[in-house]
Amino acid sequence: MMHMTFYWGKQVTILFDGWKTNSWGSYSLSLLACFILASFYQYMEDKRLRLKISYVSKTSYSSATDAPLLRSGVPSKLTLGRIGSAFLFSLNSAIGYMLMLAVMSFNGGVFIAVVLGLGIGYILFRGIGEEEILYGSSCGCA
Repeated sequence: MMHMTFYWGKQVTILFDGWKTNSWGSYSLSLLACFILASFYQYMEDKRLRLKISYVSKTSYSSATDAPLLRSGVPSKLTLGRIGSAFLFSLNSAIGYMLMLAVMSFNGGVFIAVVLGLGIGYILFRGIGEEEILYGSSCGCA
């Protein structure tokens, strides 16, 4: 029977019928896997944002007056940067949905492992130099 409220215990099914834990060892390894996957999610998000920023900086305009007020809805051409960014976005979305479904097992340990993995991954991969990623330049008009 599926739990509909948070519970604590070593017996949990995560994502697939084949991923069941019955012992403390398998439960601990599963929590470690959820933690690593959540940290990897933050790593991939950092790589995707950096790729997107590098793509935007290559296509930036020389001055604010050269930039169009509105972007056209359809990109003029697909470049390797856009395709790579789309691939990373798709991969990161899939990992995010898998993490969400793992949390929906309603096991307290899985929830804590995913949240800690996201937090530690953010500190390790996205907390450093995020200002450059978000803002790029100190000039407000760029």
